[in-house]
Amino acid sequence: MLIGFSVGNYKSFKETVTLSMVASSITEDDRELDENNVFEINHRLKLLKSAAIYGANASGKSNLVAAVNFMKWFVLNSSKETQVSEAIDIKAFRLSTETEKEPSFFEIVFLLEGKNFRYGFEINSEQVVAEWLFQSDEDSETMLFERDFDSFILDDFPEGQGISDKTRNNALFLSVVAQFNGKLSGKILLWFSKTLQLISGLQDRQYRKETLESFENDRHRHDIIEFIKKLDLGIADIQITNQPVFIISNNTALYGNSYGSLYPISESKPAVKTVHRKYDADGKQTAIEIFDIEKHESEGTNKLFALAGLLLDTLRTGKILFIDELDARLHPLITRELICLFNSNETNPHNAQLIFTTHDTNLLSSKTFRRDQIWFTEKDNKGATDLYSLVEYKVGKNASFEHDYIIGKYGAIPFVGNFKELLGELYA
Repeated sequence: MLIGFSVGNYKSFKETVTLSMVASSITEDDRELDENNVFEINHRLKLLKSAAIYGANASGKSNLVAAVNFMKWFVLNSSKETQVSEAIDIKAFRLSTETEKEPSFFEIVFLLEGKNFRYGFEINSEQVVAEWLFQSDEDSETMLFERDFDSFILDDFPEGQGISDKTRNNALFLSVVAQFNGKLSGKILLWFSKTLQLISGLQDRQYRKETLESFENDRHRHDIIEFIKKLDLGIADIQITNQPVFIISNNTALYGNSYGSLYPISESKPAVKTVHRKYDADGKQTAIEIFDIEKHESEGTNKLFALAGLLLDTLRTGKILFIDELDARLHPLITRELICLFNSNETNPHNAQLIFTTHDTNLLSSKTFRRDQIWFTEKDNKGATDLYSLVEYKVGKNASFEHDYIIGKYGAIPFVGNFKELLGELYA
C-alpha cells in the first residue's frame, strides 16, 4: 500500500511536494463514503483508496507522475543499466538559481507485508548523494541503512554488509543489495516492480498486451468481457484471433517485379474483434456483425479495452495504479464509474489504490470524494509546482466542489489572457 510520496529539492522545502494517501481526521456527513473510500491499517493509520489531482495545463500534474515513474525505473535499473561514470538521466529544476545545482530528492513511504517502510534518495546527474531506508512500527522508526555519498551506516541491515564497496557512485545501494540476493531489498524491488504501476491515459494502447494476456485465463477473460459490456459500448462479445504478420519485399531479383511482394513471417499478431448484434426494422435480432476494434471502434472503446486487463488486475490483487490523464477520450460518467470501482468495498475488497490526474470537473463532488482525496497543482511566481489538498480549505456543508473550483476559490486554474485584444491587434 502507498502511504505517501515526496519529490523535489530537500534543501529547499518550498521546492518539495508531497502527496499523502493518509486519511485525515475530517468529519464527513456521509458515513457510507467514509466506509468505502477509506481502509484501516491499524488504529492509528487509515489510508485512502483513491486520489484525484487537478490543475491547469503545465502546472506539474504529469511531472508528479513522471517523478514516481523515474524513481521506480532508477530503483529497478540503476545497478544493471548504468555503467561507471555514466550520467544519471535526472532533470534538475531549471527555473531557480537556488536549486538548479542542488540534488533532486525522492522519498516514498509504503506498506510491505504489514510493515511500514520509508525509502528515499538524493541524486544529481553524476552520483547518488544520499540514500536511506527506515522501518517503523506504531511507536518508533528504526534506521536500516543510511548513505552519504560513499559512506554507509548499516547497523540494522545485515544483508548489506560487505556490499557497499561494490556499489558504484551512480547506482542505488538498495538495488545492488537486491542483485546480491538480499532478502528484504529483493522484496522491496519486487514491490516497485509488481505493485507500483504507472501508465499514461494518452498512450494507452501500449498497455493492450496486459489485456490480451489476461484473455489466456478463462475467468479473467470473462471478467474483461463483462466489464466492457457493462460500459454500454454496444459490444456483445470479444474475440481474439492470431493473424499472420506480413512484410513487404522490393527484391526484384527474387520476385521479378519492382512493386514489392507480401510474404508471411513466423510471428503472428493478435487481432481483437468485437461482436455486435444486428437488428431488423422491428428491433428483432437477426444476425451479428464482427468489427475490427482498431479500425471500427472509437478511441474511447480502444482505450477501455487496452486498460481493462490492468484495471481489473489492480483491483483483483490490491496493487497501486497511477494514471496520468485518466479521463482523456472517456465520457465523464464512464470515468466516474472507473473511480467508483476503487471507492467500493464490494469491487475493491483488497484495497487497491488509484491515483490519477484529470481535468474532469464533473468528478469534483462530495458524493464521490472526501476532501482529502482531492489534490491541486499550481505554479508559484517562480514557476515551481505547489501540491495541496482540498482538506486545507474550509468548505461549507453544502458547497459545490466543482463550482468553487471553476470560479478559482481553490486556485489551480489557468488565468487566460484577453484574446479579444489579441485578435483586435491581428486584424487591425
